[in-house]
Amino acid sequence: MEPIRRAALVKATIDEIGHAGSLDVTVAQIARRAGMSSALAHHYFGGKDQIFLAAMRHTLSLYGAEVRGALSMARGPRARCEAIIRAGFTSANFRREVVAAWLNFYVLAQSDDQAWRLLSVYQRRLHSNLVHSLRPLIGARAGEAAVRIAGLIDGLYLREALRREAPQGDAATRHVLTLLDQELKSADKEGK
Repeated sequence: MEPIRRAALVKATIDEIGHAGSLDVTVAQIARRAGMSSALAHHYFGGKDQIFLAAMRHTLSLYGAEVRGALSMARGPRARCEAIIRAGFTSANFRREVVAAWLNFYVLAQSDDQAWRLLSVYQRRLHSNLVHSLRPLIGARAGEAAVRIAGLIDGLYLREALRREAPQGDAATRHVLTLLDQELKSADKEGK
């Protein structure tokens, strides 16, 4: 039962934060949403921050699986770049609750070492995946282009958190693919 209960608490954490729009939720609210007692939630995770970090690890794990799946089907460096970009804006990754969790994750990372380390791992992997895919296309400019593309991805998540409407993954994907096109054209003009 423990893995099932932990999974229910993780899901409830994302849902509760998405509903509240902030980390201003209690373990009791999370536990209630998961259909269990707050004592049981504390038993499995400790406090709210630990539950939230477990939820973000889960979110990052799902995202990583989507990226790996998309990359396994991509043929060529351009398709690999697109696969990485598209994975960030799928309906599983770019929904209201997950976007709210990401916004709060960035805030928590400013004051919590565990959150900061977890965020750093995500950022390094995204950068590394982008650089690996961009290098055959634009050579030495890959690192700088990866920073700009990752920054736009993060910015679109932050911007989405402030919108009242449902997240628009297709529109966000188009914005980042437009930047990718501009990076590639710019490199062609300058000869990589």
